[in-house]
Amino acid sequence: MANELDELTGPVNQQGRDVAVIEKQLPIKVGVGSRIFEVILWILGIFPGLIFLIMKIKAGNYLSQLQQKLQHDASQIDNYLEQRVVILQNCARLLDKAIDLDKTTMTQIAAYRSGADPSNDGARNEIAKQIDSVGRSINLAFENYPDLKAHAEIADAMQQNAYLQKEITAARELYNDTVNVWNRDIYAWPTKMIVAARRGYTTRIPFTASAEIKAQARSVFF
Repeated sequence: MANELDELTGPVNQQGRDVAVIEKQLPIKVGVGSRIFEVILWILGIFPGLIFLIMKIKAGNYLSQLQQKLQHDASQIDNYLEQRVVILQNCARLLDKAIDLDKTTMTQIAAYRSGADPSNDGARNEIAKQIDSVGRSINLAFENYPDLKAHAEIADAMQQNAYLQKEITAARELYNDTVNVWNRDIYAWPTKMIVAARRGYTTRIPFTASAEIKAQARSVFF
């Protein structure tokens, strides 16, 4: 029997293919078959029914704990984002003293500092993208004035910004790993999926790169 997927003979898309994360939360649903399955267990005897009931309780506890881990991982990202906003705010003030920095940059930073409150995955994604955009504006100003690199406070702030960018990336990866576990486990039939459906759970949206970041990744840097 020939290989279903043969990398030697194709077909191959010579132009390549770009992928994107779908910004959509899918509700977990179970059909009549799941209800019949539970009824049959009780018909077979009180023992099978009780065993499955205990399994559902354990599954519910597991999903509750996993949900708390998701909150913890998301909080880590929020903490790093807040720290980065503070650093960018300091950078912008230092640069503003040395050069005529775009005033919209200062306005954006002030808005994120005072009113950023990501209450869900999509909002957190959007705020992170906007902060990245502000960071690029400051980096551009920094690069356009090489003499500023000799300024100790500015150089230190930019170094802290670069460090926080790495920490945010690591925190996002950890969060996405937990999201993957959540999205996988709530579809684990029968116990976890039934519990997830009864509680009205949905899939989670992982962090994604913006279109601007993707475009920059394809640019020529050297």
